[in-house]
Amino acid sequence: LGGEERELTLLFCDVRGFTAISEQFDAVGLTSLINKLLTALTHEILNRQGTVDKYLGDGIMAFWNAPIDDREHARHGCLSALAMLDEMAPLNSRLAMEAKEADRKHIPLKCGFGLNTGLAVVGNMGSEQRFDYSVLGDIVNLAARLEGQSKFYGVDIVLGAETCAQVPSMATIELDLIQVKGKTVGVKIFALLGDEAIEKTGDFRTLRNNHQQMIATYRAQEWDIAKARLKECRILCEPFGLDQLYDLYETRITEHEANPPAPDWDGVYV
Repeated sequence: LGGEERELTLLFCDVRGFTAISEQFDAVGLTSLINKLLTALTHEILNRQGTVDKYLGDGIMAFWNAPIDDREHARHGCLSALAMLDEMAPLNSRLAMEAKEADRKHIPLKCGFGLNTGLAVVGNMGSEQRFDYSVLGDIVNLAARLEGQSKFYGVDIVLGAETCAQVPSMATIELDLIQVKGKTVGVKIFALLGDEAIEKTGDFRTLRNNHQQMIATYRAQEWDIAKARLKECRILCEPFGLDQLYDLYETRITEHEANPPAPDWDGVYV
């Protein structure tokens, strides 16, 4: 028993709307479905030096930089999440064919991801009778919270600030400044939209530039400019599927115009 403090990158993955999906199967069929999903996703984690901590029903908790040293743990975590997303299309195609053969409705599987990087204790946790090789720390809790935010913001992958800082060449945009449950200060969160190749494209860089201006003018309470930038972002975001995110900001701006924030407003969303 015992552990050591290390900088790790944590990943949480969860299937959205799993209750409705599970209603299509009996216990044996549901077990088979889960196994097919987790096998495909686990493959992408292990291929990039990741460690699977545990399976959480229809989800996965994994981490990088333990027990094997990995200087690129944040990048490998992000690439794993992107690869896991890519796995969903062929997996859903196979499941759709099986559903058709069984004369059963097919509900496509969709996953959300949260990644966070920082110091945590990793090692053998538990009792003398039974223990697991696992991770403890505040970064673990925040990573789980970020995964939950993916649905709220309408994006697939949400990154903590430190994870984003360690992958400057990947395609990321700032989502928000939020105060999650159990926290007293705001934290910046980001969306991962693609790898290094996507980051180099003109479409992404133009979107990122306009998006940064929209966020900055929103926090400066320059509502008219923010709305103009947001309108441009809606056109530019088509390849990246960010409509829900911009719907959210449009609603906020409308509310703030009608009811201006307090003078000390810092843009944090609780």
